[in-house]
Amino acid sequence: MPAELQSTRQDQTLILTLHNPEFRNALGPEMYAAGVEALNVAERSPEVRSVVITGAGPWFCAGGNLQRLQANRQQPPAVQAESIEGLHTWIEAIRLFPKPVLAAVEGAAAGAGFSLALACDFVLAARDAQFVMAYSNMALSPDGGGSWSLARALPRQLVTELLMFGNRISASALQQHGLVNHVSEPGQALQDALQWAERLNARAPNALASIKDLINEAGQHDLNQHLESEREHFVRNLHHINAGIGMAAFLNKTTPRY
Repeated sequence: MPAELQSTRQDQTLILTLHNPEFRNALGPEMYAAGVEALNVAERSPEVRSVVITGAGPWFCAGGNLQRLQANRQQPPAVQAESIEGLHTWIEAIRLFPKPVLAAVEGAAAGAGFSLALACDFVLAARDAQFVMAYSNMALSPDGGGSWSLARALPRQLVTELLMFGNRISASALQQHGLVNHVSEPGQALQDALQWAERLNARAPNALASIKDLINEAGQHDLNQHLESEREHFVRNLHHINAGIGMAAFLNKTTPRY
């Protein structure tokens, strides 16, 4: 069975499932393209308010397919460069997607699978889940933005250890460092992620989109630029219909419906 990205819906949450069980849900160009297309469709759909990315069966994602990588060594370098560009387009699409994206991790997130989880806005992982950047074990270097995400979130020495030795790190350890939001019981990561998504779905989509924009921009702005951006977002959201709904519900101690 070829690798595929399966798409299902639960209420207002789109569930994208990495499905390549023969290779522990290893990624490939078909998944990258399907991921970008799914997000493009979901962005335009008011019926979708959040996205959960998970893996089929007991694994989240083993990263790249080594058989495909070995075959690409016999091809011109442009072949692998094009493949990585597909992955990076998907990673960027997740970062820029204006709705919350949650990763539900069981088993292991390795290589580009780890990078994929880090690109999401929330990471919920089973207690026994393991995360690893094992590129250096095969004389390779990271892709998918993993080194970017880790270098901005963890001390340099720890990132160097994880990337150069290819050491595994547990969900609990990543939670202590702020990279995992919630540690689930084994087998429960997807259900917990869907519960988190349901809570997010009840909030004003325009406000969540602004928050995601501001977080993404923070690393590129100096304080003055960021204050200007906060002002613009705040004023725009204050005059959005949802602000009227939200403030009235807060004052009346009722539940808002956006």
